[in-house]
Amino acid sequence: MLQNRGFLRASFAIALLFLFSSLKAQFLLNSDSAFKAGSPNSGRIWGYAFGDFYYKAHRDSMNRGGANQYTGIPANRTAFQFRRIYLGYDYNISKKFAAELLLAAEDNAPAGNPPSSGSMSGDLLSNNKLTFYIKLANIRWKNIWKGTDLVVGQVAPPTFPLLSERIWNYRSVERTIADIRRLPSYDLGAELQGKFDAAGNYGYNLMVGNSSQARPESDNFKTFYGDVYAMFLDKKIIVDLYADYQRMNWTSSFHHARNMVKAFAAYNTPALTVGVEAFINNGKQDVIAETANRRDTLNATAEGISVYVHGNIIPDKLRFFTRFDAYNPDTKFDNTTYFKYTGLTATYEPNNKEQFITAGLDFTPARNVHFMPNIWYNRYRAEQSSHETDHDLVYRMTFFFVFGK
Repeated sequence: MLQNRGFLRASFAIALLFLFSSLKAQFLLNSDSAFKAGSPNSGRIWGYAFGDFYYKAHRDSMNRGGANQYTGIPANRTAFQFRRIYLGYDYNISKKFAAELLLAAEDNAPAGNPPSSGSMSGDLLSNNKLTFYIKLANIRWKNIWKGTDLVVGQVAPPTFPLLSERIWNYRSVERTIADIRRLPSYDLGAELQGKFDAAGNYGYNLMVGNSSQARPESDNFKTFYGDVYAMFLDKKIIVDLYADYQRMNWTSSFHHARNMVKAFAAYNTPALTVGVEAFINNGKQDVIAETANRRDTLNATAEGISVYVHGNIIPDKLRFFTRFDAYNPDTKFDNTTYFKYTGLTATYEPNNKEQFITAGLDFTPARNVHFMPNIWYNRYRAEQSSHETDHDLVYRMTFFFVFGK
């Protein structure tokens, strides 16, 4: 019996030794350096989260703003909230192929019954608990030809996530001006991401997608995306030109479509960044305008411009940021002929111009940990004859942390 026990203990010790050696080898294989080097069978788990404690000091009396973060929330409301939680896994299948999976929980769309209840929809279960959905899931074929990767699946289009959002650098505070208008930040399709030179100073992105984001396709129409970019002076100067085209309905009598042209430019260094982003969004037969006797379906042209600055106060410890946006939802608004306008696109509201301001500080007590006191202000001006103006004003302490990167 003693011999049997000794044999079992020895066998168990040997098994543990082999297991430890295997785990150690696997750990080395899956280390961050191995992943970054593109080593086969290496991966990493990563994620980030941001949210706030907010106080809504003033509420727009007409509940304007559509899908803006604080539309419909009553004045004097205070709350802690998460606005985004990401959990991702990146995996190198081989030197040529890599996979990406990203789960997201984003409490990002005002809702409520009535809206004045101040509740938030976003990604909620029937019991109002926040939950994850699949935001990205794709396979990357590296260098399908020299300098170009093919990415297939649910991917980030070139609308803003690939470049302008990264230079703005404060998605934890607010979306870019194109993102606020709910242009796609992800879509199911195929994308070419290419560079014209080895240093990556010049490149392009081309994509075709369903336009349905995380939902199944429901029509035969696709969205076509494309941009070209250039970087100068050791990548300190960045210029990007973007365009897209989306059909939403197309019959002999009703041609409903949208296309955007957008330009972005920035001076970007670790110490100081200055950026400007501007777009023209053309909506074909995108609004219904009414007179006393008839209803007309009209084209609409929206314009927006965003200017921002962020930089160091104390390097690696304290930064500042400030931004101003101006948005006109319909440059062809005719207040003399029509008394009512209705937008046909779900997130498009044609009757009010908007001006957005944010400013704050970014305190970093440790790498990838941020606390950011800031203000969030959005002003509305009605296009109707009354030209009624009002605003939403929110004071926030935003927190943001990153792990695995």
